[in-house]
Amino acid sequence: MPQFQLRRRGPLVPTLIILAVIVLAVTLAATVWTDVLWFDSVGFTKVFWVENLTKAGLFVVCGLITAAVVASSLLIGYRTRPVYPPVSEEQQNLDHYRELLEPLRKLATIAAPAILGLFAGSAGASQWQTFLLWVNRVPFGSKDAQYNMDIGFFVFTLPWLRFIVGFLTMVLLLGVLAAAVTHYVYGGLQLQTKGERTTKAARIHLSLLLAALVLVRAGSWWLDRYSLTTKDSRLITGLTYTDQHAVMPTKAILAVAAVMCAALFVATIWTHSWRLPVVGVIALAVVAIVAGGIYPAMVQSFKVKPSEQSLEAPFIDRNIKATRTAYGLDAAKVTEYKALTTPSRGQLRNDTTSIPGIRLVDPSVVSPTFKQLQAVKNYYQFPDALDVDRYTIDGKTRDTVVAVRELDLEGLQASQRNWVNDHTVFTHGFGLVAAYGNRSGEDGQPVFYQQNIPPVGPLGAFEPRIYFGESSPAYSIAGGPAAGPKRELDYPNSSATGQANNTYAGKGGVNIGNFFRKAAYALKYRELKIMLSDTVNADSRLLDHRTPRERVERVAPWLTLDGNSYPAVVDGRVQWIVDGYTTSANYPYSRMQQIDSATTDSLTARTTSVQALQAGQVNYIRNSVKATVDAFDGSVKLYAWDEKDPLLKAWSKAFGGTVRPLSAISSDQMSHLRYPEDLFKVQRSLMTKYHVTDPGAFYGGQDYWAVPDDPTQEQKTVDQPPYYLSIAMPGVTSPSFSLTTTFKPQGDRPVLSGFMAVDANAGNVAGKKRAGYGALRLLELPKDTTVKGPGQVQNDIESSNTTSSRFTLTLSQFLNNNRTQGSQVTLGNQLTLPVGGGLLYVEPIYVSAKTGSSFPLARAIVVAFGNQLAWSDTLSGALDGLFGGSSGADTGDSPTPAKTTTPVPGAKGTGTAAPSAALKAALADVQKAFTDGQEALKVGDFTAYGAAQKRLQAAIADAVAAAPSGSVTLPAPTATGTAPVPTPKPTATR
Repeated sequence: MPQFQLRRRGPLVPTLIILAVIVLAVTLAATVWTDVLWFDSVGFTKVFWVENLTKAGLFVVCGLITAAVVASSLLIGYRTRPVYPPVSEEQQNLDHYRELLEPLRKLATIAAPAILGLFAGSAGASQWQTFLLWVNRVPFGSKDAQYNMDIGFFVFTLPWLRFIVGFLTMVLLLGVLAAAVTHYVYGGLQLQTKGERTTKAARIHLSLLLAALVLVRAGSWWLDRYSLTTKDSRLITGLTYTDQHAVMPTKAILAVAAVMCAALFVATIWTHSWRLPVVGVIALAVVAIVAGGIYPAMVQSFKVKPSEQSLEAPFIDRNIKATRTAYGLDAAKVTEYKALTTPSRGQLRNDTTSIPGIRLVDPSVVSPTFKQLQAVKNYYQFPDALDVDRYTIDGKTRDTVVAVRELDLEGLQASQRNWVNDHTVFTHGFGLVAAYGNRSGEDGQPVFYQQNIPPVGPLGAFEPRIYFGESSPAYSIAGGPAAGPKRELDYPNSSATGQANNTYAGKGGVNIGNFFRKAAYALKYRELKIMLSDTVNADSRLLDHRTPRERVERVAPWLTLDGNSYPAVVDGRVQWIVDGYTTSANYPYSRMQQIDSATTDSLTARTTSVQALQAGQVNYIRNSVKATVDAFDGSVKLYAWDEKDPLLKAWSKAFGGTVRPLSAISSDQMSHLRYPEDLFKVQRSLMTKYHVTDPGAFYGGQDYWAVPDDPTQEQKTVDQPPYYLSIAMPGVTSPSFSLTTTFKPQGDRPVLSGFMAVDANAGNVAGKKRAGYGALRLLELPKDTTVKGPGQVQNDIESSNTTSSRFTLTLSQFLNNNRTQGSQVTLGNQLTLPVGGGLLYVEPIYVSAKTGSSFPLARAIVVAFGNQLAWSDTLSGALDGLFGGSSGADTGDSPTPAKTTTPVPGAKGTGTAAPSAALKAALADVQKAFTDGQEALKVGDFTAYGAAQKRLQAAIADAVAAAPSGSVTLPAPTATGTAPVPTPKPTATR
């Protein structure tokens, strides 16, 4: 026989494997270390260690238990194998497999438990929040209606018990399978013999494992009785008549039967027979099918269905009460509102305080306008949907549309894009821009009161640099010696270099001055330049995880965050405010809600800066935390907002010291806190059904509502978003900053059925919420009256033949002409207000050219009341037209004109010579361009109006050039192209 010598393996493969393991380990270590450094930089290292140690502990415990059970089954099965396997055809066939398995047996005995342990450990680690809630549980202080147990048992304890039962079921199944296979392969278990099929050792081993498995199933059936409190059905969430009278007793019977079956498995140790446990399992299966399936179905079909309304009434009542409590609807004040539908002269006289609060500037439309007028450079940007806030200007609280001027690296030219510029030069945005919410300039532009670079306005001196924002780059490296070169672009100016530079002096980010930290971040971001660049020095700080939502998510992973964070100037700093929710899907009898669909509307569908809540089902929600992120140094603060919330109490115990008390909120901070949008969306979604509190009416469903589709959007199958504005609800003496929504009947009738508002004004007292904050008020319209809904009003707008004193066209002609003559018409938010004894609709209309650099300008305001409609270029004009020539209210939206002083040369008292021929011609051109512009404006031809404005500017320039020095004076233009708005000294918001 020829002899073959096996070639010895070279060192290459083992070396590569070792190197790969080292690289993986170093990369993992760098990731963990940089995370520790980040958490330390924001002062939340406790969150990192509690979360990760809990995950690690659960991983180890669950992994070890699984591995131990599987490994013990394999070892016991092998070590108790018969010394001489029975002689049979079956065993002769298995001899071949035993020979094949023997070389791998030891490896399999280690590898199989280890791999299964890894999977089980990962499953256990994923339950870290469930475990922490159980460990830190607190009582709710109220009991459920069925078991008379504290609700905390269902919210905190029951989920953990369900996990333990599910985990043990999986582990024991794996153990049974491992034991059965091993005993079969090595002869302890025979399937084809006519004699005894198991050895004594195999019988004891398998019977104990199966008994444990059946006992765990008994525990599962017993817990199922409590889980029925959150069972979701067609009608309600929670127990129904069938559940209480058929399913609950069946679950108890099955649990007792399973205990008896487990005893039969243990008895095989002495009976030497599997007959009794097999009979027990068959009997258990029969009971599960008959008592667990057939009997409840018969009760439902023959008992419940014929009398469902009366039999389910107590359970519907239980569901209504629990749902309204769990979602904060129980304190809603419901009022019948008999809305008038005929406008009359002076009808708004009693609403003079509400009308000025009508927000005419749509924050979801004017972002391009802000960008064109206030971005200044292409490397700055504004979000696609701006925010609404309140500031006190000249002693009056003003609803304001605000936005932060953030960095936009995509706006740089390709030649400017390199690592140094992207990460060390262009590091931050600059400033906050604010415009009055209820004003427009004569040209349709927003009226800015805080604007320009550097910032000019009544908000006073504040830190304008935005290092942490919604559009910040993934990471920037900033900072350096105070006497060193200033590398960061601060803002553009008119100097010789065209820019002012800056060196970051904040404490945000992580210092990366030493070699090891540079190396760690170079590994994390796969970027060697972090170690090699001379822009990185001993004082450099790396800023990462920079968006407000991400920073709050990392320090408070137990919160569900609102989809819209917003900026505010607070105590001299720009602060991002993020609302945090504690949620649960285990509140007994409360209706389950898919929160992602409930918070999706036309705004989340068309913008990126406003998002729906993350997908998931909940049946309990509280706005428990207000979080802030400093835009300059990135510091994160969590404030307890609902200090009575048991979930917040539990999480505060788990992460002690991370949540500050309500009393720590300053007065300036309090004045900018508001009722969150996503919570209101969830509440209004539930209110479509749960405004009905009578079980019989709820069962019939005849009075169910729906949220109207947004009629101003082309895609008319998405909900209309709620709107912030200052209004006084009927019965309330003064207006308050509120969040509002409308309802229509469920089905095809687009009429209005209800109007709801929540008081969103938190007040301005340090550490104390205003008394009326969070008050829900629902106006129900009588069923025998018809008030047009948003869709019907929009249809009237699109087809209206109404003319205006300011335009020669009808409204429909105005819209159609602009759409067909090269302009783009954008419909603004359709606001609804309960004023004048009825419902007033207000909708701004924006027009822009269809060019890349165009931006929308407010050109008309449409108002509707009852069956009548009016429109004009101002709200006051539209309301006067609607209410018989005088609405009786001051709207506060008078246009802010551009002030241009042009003394006529040669006139008496000017002391100048008579105008030259060139000056006369220029002045004639000015008059002609102005007249042409006004005529174009009357017919709604904004293309011609724009051309006339360009000719007007050129003619004015010619007049200035032709006039003697000083005879024609024009104020310096602002960034908006209009005269600057007065900037009085701000006062504290009251």
